[in-house]
This record gives sequence, C-alpha cells and structure tokens, in this order.
Amino acid sequence: MKNCLIVDDSRVIRKVSRHIVEGLGLEVSEAADGSEALTKCGEAMPDVILLDWNMPVMDGLEFLTALRKEPEGGKPKVVFCTTENDVSHIRRAIEAGADEYVMKPFDHDTLQIKLQLIGVDTGAKQ
Repeated sequence: MKNCLIVDDSRVIRKVSRHIVEGLGLEVSEAADGSEALTKCGEAMPDVILLDWNMPVMDGLEFLTALRKEPEGGKPKVVFCTTENDVSHIRRAIEAGADEYVMKPFDHDTLQIKLQLIGVDTGAKQ
C-alpha cells in the first residue's frame, strides 16, 4: 500500500485531507510544518506528499527545495495543496520540484484525478 504524508499547519485541513486520502486507499502520516515533514521523510520516505504552501517554521516551498536536495528527495510525488493560485506561485512550485498543484478546498474526485495525472495508482475504485 502506498503512503502519503500530509503537510499542513491546519489540524482541520490535515483531518479532512486524511479522510480523503485514506478513502483513496493510501496510508497516511501527518506533519504540521516543513521542518517536521523533513524529519518524517528522513525516517521513512513517503510515496506521495500533499504539501501546503503557507506554514510557520518552514513553508512548503522551503521544504520542497530541501527535500529535492536529499538523495531520496527525488522519489516522492509532491502535490501542492494551497490557496495560492496566481501563475507565479504555480511556476515557482513546479520549478522547485512539485509534480502537481491543486487548489483548496479540494474533494475526493479532484485529488484522485491529480494523483492519477502524476502516475500514483491509489487502488481506489472509480
């Protein structure tokens, strides 16, 4: 079973995201900021990371830049999940190594489509 790390400073968003991701058949772990997420990735690299942009301690872009410098950092698929929707933010995320970008709030179907687009087989039935 594939695993997903949800990185968001909002406990509510993590809870809602967890419900959606588990419904897609993935195991879930959580981190409240980029620094905590880097630690978790060092312990066990996830297959997929859902990443918020605006967080304290270390934001999503800083986390992604640091992750992609790690030897295993190129492995996980990363989906930015954020309210930042202007072209410059999207471009910066993709340049930093994001595989996809989804606007909050998102639902089960939207996330499933985004994961399929980046080659993540969730195992969930359509």
